[in-house]
Amino acid sequence: MELAGQILIAMPGMADPRFERSVILVCAHSAEGAMGLIVNKPLEDLSFSSLLDQLAIPRAPQGRDIRVQFGGPVERGRGFVLHSADWEAGGATLAVPGGYGMTATLDILQALAAGGGPGKALLALGYSGWGPGQLEAEIGRNDWLTCQAPDSLIFAPDDAAKWSAALKGMGIDPLTLSAAAGRA
Repeated sequence: MELAGQILIAMPGMADPRFERSVILVCAHSAEGAMGLIVNKPLEDLSFSSLLDQLAIPRAPQGRDIRVQFGGPVERGRGFVLHSADWEAGGATLAVPGGYGMTATLDILQALAAGGGPGKALLALGYSGWGPGQLEAEIGRNDWLTCQAPDSLIFAPDDAAKWSAALKGMGIDPLTLSAAAGRA
């Protein structure tokens, strides 16, 4: 099961409140585990502009403003820019299947602050991580649905609508989902 470049959609019975109604882009997946970024939980108390101020990165008048998200509970003080594949920081950008890149170096923040950088981007603080076999076990226990990651969903401006939009993109009405899983 290859999950890099796919999205995880939290099922209604998700026991961990940090992941309730989450949509996560899986950025890396291997036998050693998986890493992803939640793309629909904005941090209301932190703007990109204030983050640039904290990092002493000057912002040009034409500087860009991107949304800041809660990427997950692991390393919450570390930032990851999830972006379109039209920008790369040399070996510092991880190519994510589906036409995405993930960069965790200051040069992408500097480029965005100057008005450049990738065409589409969001900043995630922290990430979601799983050890070997953990994510597969969670999927098997009906914690997550998986599907292709449509670009229109990942960078959509309405974070609150992403969970139901992801389900509807799979042909599932969120109102018909049950928290209980079964085996036939």
